[in-house]
Amino acid sequence: MKVYVASPLGFSEAGRAFYRQRLLPVLRRARHTVLDPWTSSEGARIARARRRPYGRARRDALAVANAAAARANQRAIDRADALVAVLDGTDVDSGTAAEIGYAFARGTPIVGYRGDVRPAGDNEGARVNLQVEHFIRASGGTIVTRLADVPRALSGVRRRPSGGSSSSRSPR
Repeated sequence: MKVYVASPLGFSEAGRAFYRQRLLPVLRRARHTVLDPWTSSEGARIARARRRPYGRARRDALAVANAAAARANQRAIDRADALVAVLDGTDVDSGTAAEIGYAFARGTPIVGYRGDVRPAGDNEGARVNLQVEHFIRASGGTIVTRLADVPRALSGVRRRPSGGSSSSRSPR
């Protein structure tokens, strides 16, 4: 299965270490093809733009690189059979939330991974933002709290027609 990984983990050294040494190997051992937005050539384009001196040329180069990266991520989600979303943090990362919404609208099943023990839901009835949780569950996916459970959760998802919610699946 081709799996797009939506996460903010590439932004920090600790996040990159977990992503590369723990998360990606779990997916690859389960024989999934990982569609990794953090290794896209567009990321290198952003890094080059960041090396420019502060000012209009840098800002303009970053705007062009950002748009190219977003389009590359969109194309990768379009090719994905499923999306794995890292939901850690006091709130789900905004980019990850956007990728979840886009994948849901395309009919792509979503598995959320939340290894963070802090509460992050809108109330005690939600693990994360209620809308994010809805899209994950309505996609036919689930939220797991152990990294080792991600492959099993992926094996239980199936692509559904885009643009609608799954059939009569209960929200919990």
